[in-house]
Amino acid sequence: MHDGTPLGVAASEAWASVPHPVVVVDRDGIVGGLSDTARAALPDVSVGTALQDAETPWLARAHRDFLAAETDAGSEFRGDIGAQEFTAQPTTLPDGQVAWWLMARPDAVLRQTQVDLARERERAAVLDEASAVLMASLNLERCMAATVRLAAVHLADAAVLVAPASEHRLPVVCCGPDGSVEQRWVEADPADVAGLSEALRGFPPVPSRWIDPATVPNWLIPTTLSESLGSVVITPLPGHGVPAGALVLLRRESHTAFSEGEEIFARLFAARAGAALSAARLYAEQSAITRTLLRELLPPRLHRLHGFELAGGYRASEDHELVGGDFYDVHPAEAPGDETLVVLGDVCGKGLEAALLTGKIRNTLQALAPLADQHEDVLKLLNSALLSPDNSRFATVVLASVVRHDTQLNLRLTCAGHPAPLIVRHDGSVETADTRGVLVGALPQFKARSFETTLEPGETCLLFTDGVTEARGGPLGGEIFGDQRLSEALAECLGMPAEAVVERIMMLTSQWVGRLPHDDIAVVAITAPRRTHLTAVDGHTAGRYTA
Repeated sequence: MHDGTPLGVAASEAWASVPHPVVVVDRDGIVGGLSDTARAALPDVSVGTALQDAETPWLARAHRDFLAAETDAGSEFRGDIGAQEFTAQPTTLPDGQVAWWLMARPDAVLRQTQVDLARERERAAVLDEASAVLMASLNLERCMAATVRLAAVHLADAAVLVAPASEHRLPVVCCGPDGSVEQRWVEADPADVAGLSEALRGFPPVPSRWIDPATVPNWLIPTTLSESLGSVVITPLPGHGVPAGALVLLRRESHTAFSEGEEIFARLFAARAGAALSAARLYAEQSAITRTLLRELLPPRLHRLHGFELAGGYRASEDHELVGGDFYDVHPAEAPGDETLVVLGDVCGKGLEAALLTGKIRNTLQALAPLADQHEDVLKLLNSALLSPDNSRFATVVLASVVRHDTQLNLRLTCAGHPAPLIVRHDGSVETADTRGVLVGALPQFKARSFETTLEPGETCLLFTDGVTEARGGPLGGEIFGDQRLSEALAECLGMPAEAVVERIMMLTSQWVGRLPHDDIAVVAITAPRRTHLTAVDGHTAGRYTA
């Protein structure tokens, strides 16, 4: 009685060198030996088992037919093992057992290779599409919707994205077979779903076969997926440092379960989706922080204060920016008889860095407002606050202290490296305030000379930055707006309210630069209001001032 090993070969390491699967079967249909390649190709076949119990019934039938024919000549049988077609050629061994040599058919191998190649090309195209679609937007909600929509089309019957919990609720985005996207906020414990809690923490996914579809809760199933679930894949969405969420793929019971290759492909898709979601979430967080910071840097709304008119206008150098290097601010008097401090300045540079220095200057002047009756002292302290060996930025500033006495405004102006304010008088003449000083934040020593004047009713003092006078444009696009044009424009504004003066100057400047690049532009108008108002006579002729 033999030991199940033909000529002792199966018991030796010789089987490991056989390039094709070999199965040795005795006359009773019991497997007596296997090569290593046969073990890999037929995992359900082992020594001592009946060949008819394996998932290759055609091979058991071939063994019976071969024994019945009792010949080796020209014997060849065909059948499938997995997704490939094989030929089985028998050889009778001296001890009566039969060695079945299994060889994949060349044409079958070619067909399978073509199928595999086509599948890989299709998957590569899906990944390319996912990268293009997901990276095209930094809007988090749109990115989440695109993720589940792509996954439902290419990976499963339905897809669900579960984002990290926020305020003890899970943001859930679903896409069903019809392509419709649902968004939900769910109060649920992800630990109740096998593999979901681990995926949200970034751990490797559990195999699909470990997840019982019957245990998937309703909140994790799109409303448009009515059929029972057949298989589920849950995989993490890797992010930058922290997971971006978890992707849940659902397949109907009537469809085949997820294969190992499909699970691997799902992880590749999830890696791209996670990177896009993480970038979108980071952008959303940074945008929220920026909006919060910029809200404090926006110019204040100016209006009538303690009997005089105040208006301001601002335009950043870039249309998409809210703030820049120019700024203005007002510190109202605590009582009608006290001075109101108006500030207008220009910080060196543009963009966010200039805006941050603007915020520092505004906060410093806010703290120094109680000393506003001494302009030079305030500017000296501001200069000291801005001096730093690590900071090469500086600023120009003009201070205006305003207080009303009867119908007049007493005005005190001090410039620190800033263009001198202009004053339009009741006779239409334009006067330049005689004030000058050193710019702040550049030199240890600071000096400035103030200018005091009075505004009669209807007269206006205009504070402006060099973005107005140095605005380059005009008919040929290369000429600056200049001091002369600004003076002429201000003269035309005689008698106008402060808001109208600002609108007029801003409109003329904007028309001058057109679409050309320009610096930040800021203007503030301080006007002593008239005691009379303009009345139309007949709707056609010029009006007249009446009491």
